[in-house]
Amino acid sequence: MLNEKAILITGGTGSFGKKFTETILSRYPNVKRLVIYSRDELKQFEMKQMYPPHKYPQLRFFIGDVRDAARLKRACEGVDVIIHAAAIKQVDTAEYNPDECIKTNVNGAQNVIDAALATNVRDVVALSTDKACAPINLYGATKLVSDKLITAANNMKGKRDIRFSAVRYGNVMGSRGSVIPFFMSKRENGNGTLPITHQEMTRFNISLQAGVDLVMYAIEHHLGGEIFIPKIPSYKIMDVAKAIAPSKDTEVVGIRPGEKLHEEMITETDALNTIDLGKYYAILPSVSFAHTKEDYMKHHNAEAVPAGFKYNSGTNTDWETVESLRGAIIEHVDPNFKPL
Repeated sequence: MLNEKAILITGGTGSFGKKFTETILSRYPNVKRLVIYSRDELKQFEMKQMYPPHKYPQLRFFIGDVRDAARLKRACEGVDVIIHAAAIKQVDTAEYNPDECIKTNVNGAQNVIDAALATNVRDVVALSTDKACAPINLYGATKLVSDKLITAANNMKGKRDIRFSAVRYGNVMGSRGSVIPFFMSKRENGNGTLPITHQEMTRFNISLQAGVDLVMYAIEHHLGGEIFIPKIPSYKIMDVAKAIAPSKDTEVVGIRPGEKLHEEMITETDALNTIDLGKYYAILPSVSFAHTKEDYMKHHNAEAVPAGFKYNSGTNTDWETVESLRGAIIEHVDPNFKPL
């Protein structure tokens, strides 16, 4: 699928970018070029140590920001596929720096679209988040706008042979700033307690590899305009605490500003335009000049979800247990993990 193709990933030095790079190099040894586009010089240097240029000549490292339209357009020349992963993602950071969040998450998405249209890119897949579903914080709101820009770009491509879509998923195990590595660091602090925002809090759970596989699926199967959503388990925050540090006490510290008790990925209103692909769901664009809902269903061999359907971490039917969480941590985060 991607052999002999040139790929660019924005935010390529982040957790997703590293796993995506690892996956591409192992599955597609004949990839023509993989461009790591990011603004962090140190992270690029560190990534080059993992993939020395003399061993991986297909890798390119571009210093650049998605806010810089001219630089992004230059980096996209000759590229076939763009994976847009760059974003300001911390909820509290976005609330305190709203204009900066908008510049990166909204304006940056539009710059990706414009660069792709200007350089004959064939496929664009953008990473979204469950916080973009019925958002209550600025980060989620900017990602919802980004999703709308990406899906609407299919109506503005003219005669170009290009497809834009997005993928949306929940908390990634082991990613920077997420709860599992946070709890694992806290348990090493001796006599401290584990801070719990709310005892009933739930979240969707996905591994980095599963996130990468969802993007791969989108690249191969998208018709253009879909938001792909994986069928994944939920976990209870208290079960995460028990899985990591059962001997430690917990302390309820309260929900942070802009945080939900449960996350959603498909609302009941979204369900009107949602189809079931088997392993994944897809929310279809509300306005599409090129394809009808029936076109999408036929293309994906999919069925419409039932009336009243919604996909919420608190009402999910698939749940992680304490034991399954420990197994997942060993598999995806730390092979030497042992509960304390």
